[in-house]
Amino acid sequence: MTRSAAIQRAQQYFDDGALFADVARRVGRPTESQNPERAAELRDYLDSEMRPTLEALGFTCRVLEHPRAKGPFLFAERIEDPALTTVFSYGHGDVVPGMEGRWRDGLDPWALTPKDDRWYGRGVADNKGQHSINLAALKCVLETRGKLGFNVKYLIEMGEEMGSPGLLDLCAAHRDLLRGDVLIASDGPRLLAERPTLFMGSRAIINVDLEINAREGGHHSGNWGGLLSNPGIQLANAIATIVGPTGRILVPEWLPPALPDSVRRALADCALDMADGPAIDPGWGEPGFTAAEKVYGWSSAEVLAFVCGNPDKPVHAIPPRAWARMQLRYVVGVDPDAVVPALRRHLDRLGYDMVTLSSPRQEIAPATRLDPEHPWVQWAAASIVRTTGKKPALLPNLGGTLPNHVFSDTLGMPTLWVPHSYAGCSQHAPNEHLPVAIAREGMAIMAGLYWDLGEKAPA
Repeated sequence: MTRSAAIQRAQQYFDDGALFADVARRVGRPTESQNPERAAELRDYLDSEMRPTLEALGFTCRVLEHPRAKGPFLFAERIEDPALTTVFSYGHGDVVPGMEGRWRDGLDPWALTPKDDRWYGRGVADNKGQHSINLAALKCVLETRGKLGFNVKYLIEMGEEMGSPGLLDLCAAHRDLLRGDVLIASDGPRLLAERPTLFMGSRAIINVDLEINAREGGHHSGNWGGLLSNPGIQLANAIATIVGPTGRILVPEWLPPALPDSVRRALADCALDMADGPAIDPGWGEPGFTAAEKVYGWSSAEVLAFVCGNPDKPVHAIPPRAWARMQLRYVVGVDPDAVVPALRRHLDRLGYDMVTLSSPRQEIAPATRLDPEHPWVQWAAASIVRTTGKKPALLPNLGGTLPNHVFSDTLGMPTLWVPHSYAGCSQHAPNEHLPVAIAREGMAIMAGLYWDLGEKAPA
């Protein structure tokens, strides 16, 4: 049998409705990890859905748990020959709240519904649809070749939507059991809906709360205006020293030393066209950078919330307190341990010592990135071109955040993510959906990648 036969089988699996049936079963399970009442659903997804699927493909399965985790993990492995390449894959079966009653046309988030060349349902993009595509493509390659020609280890977690508590500790404790030669998994969006994409890491997040408590209670602005400091004005000015009027970050420690040449070369081929979102503000962000460089190569800072006085019903009083939450999304080259101390020094130097700082995030995950010119990246890109005839977008890292550091740093693997979604999929909102064209092409891409792994993988 041939590579083309495996790809054809994968596309036929889609055309016959088999993939739709797989995803429909999984979407039908309300695995809301943020809802304590769904705890039984989390384990049942592994026991009655994932375990039988993987065991039918020749995997041996076991449930792993860790005291810090909010949900169980399913580990599965299929070892054909220890001398062969071992691929590690990952997915998560938990989802955000269904938000029933808020979906278009009365759609049920727990029923996969085809409409307008899209599949609607909670988890169809994040992440049930994506790992379903990969498992189905793996099945098609196995049936075509009679073997895979490589080994596979799979980890499915049920707490990603809560920040993956316990994932790092579990992987550190089971490092030898879990480690492979490369991670190939799917999550997140493509650069553009119509363009296959590879990303090799993710930006990371640090949230910082800034607060000024000036005094007890508000005081009449007519009697005290011009005499008492206004925390809202002070905090607004303090923030203006952190991020300039066009979004440029002004704290040097919040930025990487430079944009690497290999990253710049890869992103030169990645033009952003957010057709399903708001128009990009061209003058916003780091000056002299392209839109792709701003999102995938650099840090960005945002004010997520700002509270001063009584926003719902303002009164004529100088407020005693102002509070804001800022978020830094940063890339490789920024030291996460230096972010808050650097901000403290910056504010003190400019006379804003009245601003107190705290970070609500207990665990800070580092940013990760695999060089776009790494042999595994070039191998995967060539496979995708061979399958689709399209040159994939190579993103050094995702603009958002995934627990990629667990796989790249703790388990020490090169990491390749092949997303089967797009930025407009509404993944954490009502109307989450997956375009049919992406799902079908994803089946072909993964079948080609898995076939090529059995032929010749990078050393």
